[in-house]
Amino acid sequence: MRRGHPPHEEEFRISDPRTNERIRVPEVRLVGPNGEQVGVVAIQVAQRLAQEADLDLVEVAPNSKPPVVKIMDYGKYKYEAAQKAKEARRNQANTVLKEVRFRLKIEAHDYTTKLKRAEGFLQAGDKVKAMILFRGREQQRPELGVRLLKKFAEDVAELGTVESNPRIDGRNMVMVIAPHKNKSEVKTEQNAQRAANKQAARQAKAAASETTKTPAESAE
Repeated sequence: MRRGHPPHEEEFRISDPRTNERIRVPEVRLVGPNGEQVGVVAIQVAQRLAQEADLDLVEVAPNSKPPVVKIMDYGKYKYEAAQKAKEARRNQANTVLKEVRFRLKIEAHDYTTKLKRAEGFLQAGDKVKAMILFRGREQQRPELGVRLLKKFAEDVAELGTVESNPRIDGRNMVMVIAPHKNKSEVKTEQNAQRAANKQAARQAKAAASETTKTPAESAE
């Protein structure tokens, strides 16, 4: 950010957008700090407005004609972007690939059992690798495996979507289902539900206590 850090002292990487005096074009399309469209102005005007606001001028669309720049707190912007990237990596690292195995001629009750197990994995924010184990001549009927896996995908559609379509992997056929909600979202919802349950329990307890009071106690 500009405040307290002269341009030549700012840490800069090639992947970073151009900022402040590093933006060297005659004119730019300027976006204000609150997202308002200022319009096309000379670069000197945009830099002056950023200085007056004690903020940075950041090039957000360098390939536009003219380039689009925005007045913002660049230090805050970089911090928030880094936090989002960190959270995305953490969610990705926490996602586990669970495996559910089927036989091509699976019994209905076995299928239901494995389906419920897969639903539990998806509800917890984990991916599911559905695998069909072919035996002997079953390998000559891959279309039956595709049919079974498509049925499985339809049965879990409310909880996940197909990330990897059915494919042959050695003597097996596999398909990957990704959950609609990652672990972070699941945890947030669980915490919110627990908090709501506690609040409901406190209110129920308070209501029960109120109804057990005698008329004299209530009058007090």
